[in-house]
Amino acid sequence: MADLRHRTIIKAFLKFSNSLGPDALELVEEILDHHEIADEDVESSVETLAAEYNKQEDATMKVAVDVLRRVYQALQDSEGTSTDAEKDVIDPENHLFVINAYEMPAWHWSTERGTFERVTTPLTTSGSAESRVLAVRDRLNIIKQCVLRNEHFAPSTLPSRDRQNLVTLKSTKQLLGRAGDRFLLLGMLSHTKEGNICLEDADGSVNLDFAKLDEPGEGLFTEGCFALVEGEYTEEGTLEIIAIGQPPCEAREVARSIYGHIDFLGKGATSILEDV
Repeated sequence: MADLRHRTIIKAFLKFSNSLGPDALELVEEILDHHEIADEDVESSVETLAAEYNKQEDATMKVAVDVLRRVYQALQDSEGTSTDAEKDVIDPENHLFVINAYEMPAWHWSTERGTFERVTTPLTTSGSAESRVLAVRDRLNIIKQCVLRNEHFAPSTLPSRDRQNLVTLKSTKQLLGRAGDRFLLLGMLSHTKEGNICLEDADGSVNLDFAKLDEPGEGLFTEGCFALVEGEYTEEGTLEIIAIGQPPCEAREVARSIYGHIDFLGKGATSILEDV
């Protein structure tokens, strides 16, 4: 049963892209034992702890024991402190808005300006072939911006040793003539006319060879999804995959601070305070 509980704890933290060291795992077990959490409630309890941990400014992907202990203590202190205001009935009209899908504005990503631009042409429910291509391109550009803002891809403004650990994204056009080199690409998984799996980006595509891949990263990989792939470019024009994973997530607060002024729904842009 102990091994099952271990796997459940690790699985719960993996949902938030966290890994647990022996000390952190031991602390979580102590918390569960102290509160006599039943086996069927372990996953939900640990997920609550993991969610609160990731709200901390000094939270790291590998769970820090001191931060985790502080989070647990804060949860303990918050128990039984609910006020009468928290017990008031919530008025749905202050929180729920009905948006007409046919009146919502359309936005496209502008690579020139590096932000969203509102579509000025008349909107229609009949999509064109161009609109399908544009939708996929928008997805790629938006995900790419999130990836490039990630700490593992964005260099610090101050000189540090961390610069040596930065990961650089490449494009499929940069593969040509560089057989034997290793690359990291972001693109959409799809099939060629010959039935081969390939990765497409804004500059082209490259066939993928999964023969040397031991195990993919966490997540579900299907045709049409966007993925980060690392591999070696071969003389045959294929990319021998060494690793494949999902693009890193971005905290809502980060995206909100950048694009909070954009009225995506057409109900009026809100301030960060109003959005809380």
